[in-house]
This record gives sequence, C-alpha cells and structure tokens, in this order.
Amino acid sequence: MKIFSIIMLVFLIFSAITVSAMKSLLGAIIVFTVYSLIMAILWQQLNAPDVAITEAAVGAGITTVLFILTLKRIRGIKK
Repeated sequence: MKIFSIIMLVFLIFSAITVSAMKSLLGAIIVFTVYSLIMAILWQQLNAPDVAITEAAVGAGITTVLFILTLKRIRGIKK
C-alpha cells in the first residue's frame, strides 16, 4: 500500500501544478475534479472514511457542478 500512496501523492502534486498552469478553464475544472478524487483516495488510505466521503461528495461532486454551471453562465454572457 505504501507504493500506491506514493504514486497517488505524485499524481496529486502533478494535478495541483497542472490546474494552476492550464489556460483552458474547462480543462482546469476537470483536473481539479481529478485532484479532489485523488484526495478522497488518500483520505481513505489514511483510514478517515468520513472525510473521504465528504471530499468525494463536496470536492469532486458539488464543486465541479457549480464550476461548470458558472463557466456556462460566464460564456453565455460573453456571446
């Protein structure tokens, strides 16, 4: 399990750097969703299932939906 956790940490760092460097807003939202899912996996590995479920639901679920709806509304205003 230790190797799996190290791989997840590397993906976590990579996604954090990628989300801050992306030019596309939709791409940044998708990478942020991946970041939240990796965090949920890591919380589960740390034996904190309540935090993992909350991170998956709020971080990857609700936040992603709100970001996409906001992006849709912003792009609709520009046109």
